[in-house]
Amino acid sequence: MHVQSHWIETQDGQRLNAKVWGDASKPALVLVHGYPDNQHVWEPVIQTLLEDFYVISYDVRGAGDSSVPKRIKDYALQRLSLDLENVVDQILPDRTFHLAAHDWGSIQSWESVTDARFKQRILSYSTISGPCLDHAAFWMRKQFLKDKPKFFKQLTKSWYILAFHLPILAPTVWHLFSPQAWTKVLQRLEQKDHLPSNEKISADGRYGIGLYRANFIPRLTRPRQRFAICPVQAIVLKKDNFVSPELIDEMPNWVASFSKIEIDANHWAILSQPENIAHAIAQFALAHNETKK
Repeated sequence: MHVQSHWIETQDGQRLNAKVWGDASKPALVLVHGYPDNQHVWEPVIQTLLEDFYVISYDVRGAGDSSVPKRIKDYALQRLSLDLENVVDQILPDRTFHLAAHDWGSIQSWESVTDARFKQRILSYSTISGPCLDHAAFWMRKQFLKDKPKFFKQLTKSWYILAFHLPILAPTVWHLFSPQAWTKVLQRLEQKDHLPSNEKISADGRYGIGLYRANFIPRLTRPRQRFAICPVQAIVLKKDNFVSPELIDEMPNWVASFSKIEIDANHWAILSQPENIAHAIAQFALAHNETKK
């Protein structure tokens, strides 16, 4: 695959590594990776998407080849949204684009998808295993009052969030993961051999903890009303070990044009079922490809 690399400078002095794939005359599609990944996790999906799209991916701050912030507050959702804006302003000036994201990439992308600044730019959003934290907070409050089994089911799946707030233990654990060891974990979870390896897994895991520490407590304790500014598709992974499919139930309350597709897959379906993920993203984006006015 032909790829061009770009360096994006942010207002607070970070450098983001972005990659551009394919034909610029095709509709633009931006992909945002999750945790503890970097943009290379999208490459199996990109192979299929290039038939229809001009694809942009980037390493979020603290991941891959991008620089690492020194302060936890520099991972705040508002700052992550500005990073997306910097990427598209440099690579896609004055162009609209589609957006798709996985895991933490989805969580942080909701900040942009519910921001009026992007109303004339984002044509569609496909979210995979990453709810808006504000929406999740409202959902969990409802479940605690009305359906405690659902509440505790998601709480059990989210054990790692509490672990990531531990000051010494969480970063130290990531030193134990080599690329080979992490790949074996993914292959057991996904029940599939020969998955791509993340050569920077130790650093990606260690530095990306800032995403959780900067955002979970503020958003879950003080949720905001955040309404989507574009059509949203939830790609629901029915066997997801980390995000309950039930969290999708809250989305229609905040999205005027909402649709859902289910895939019989686990959390890292972008690696284990890349063609199915690419097909779901492409079908939704192409159905919403009219330029905004």
